[in-house]
Amino acid sequence: MKSKLPIQCPSCGEELKVKALQCPSCSTTIDGRFYLPLLTLLSAEDQEFILSFIKHSGSLKKMARELNLSYPTVRNKLNELIERIHQLESKKRTKNETFFQSLPENGRLACPDIWNHRHGRYNLPGSTL
Repeated sequence: MKSKLPIQCPSCGEELKVKALQCPSCSTTIDGRFYLPLLTLLSAEDQEFILSFIKHSGSLKKMARELNLSYPTVRNKLNELIERIHQLESKKRTKNETFFQSLPENGRLACPDIWNHRHGRYNLPGSTL
């Protein structure tokens, strides 16, 4: 059984980032700070729905038949999924907007300010975050 990729910190609930990638063949490791793709932030059920949608060429009628559900039920599931995707996109946008709104009036940043932002610390001059 595959273990589920954790996407939230069990301690504080914040979104996790990928720190390293490793080749299973030669053990080459790439360290960095990588963001998880938006689709990985969705539940396993939502991901399965998306795969089914693609496999059925976007035909909700075919999906309804295979899932033994009514067309309106499948349509509602798709609408709910679209809304969850919009919420995730909005959450990411809001985080960036908060950072830019907290910039000093002259709009200049020192290297430590950029480093702190990249590492999730929003302690910019004059910031209330």
